[in-house]
Amino acid sequence: MDEQENREDGVVYSAELRHADGEYFLTINDHLGDRTEVFPVSRKAVKRIPLYLSALRSKLP
Repeated sequence: MDEQENREDGVVYSAELRHADGEYFLTINDHLGDRTEVFPVSRKAVKRIPLYLSALRSKLP
């Protein structure tokens, strides 16, 4: 049984980027702590998300 099979199934954190009325908002859900936070995000940061995700992927095994 590998390490991934030993973990409990379920979402721990999730994030969504939403666009409403010309503005962007990042919603972060902490499913373990049952908390939700919403942050405004600049258009410049939205354009950089592919770069951020690429950097994150490069640090994963």
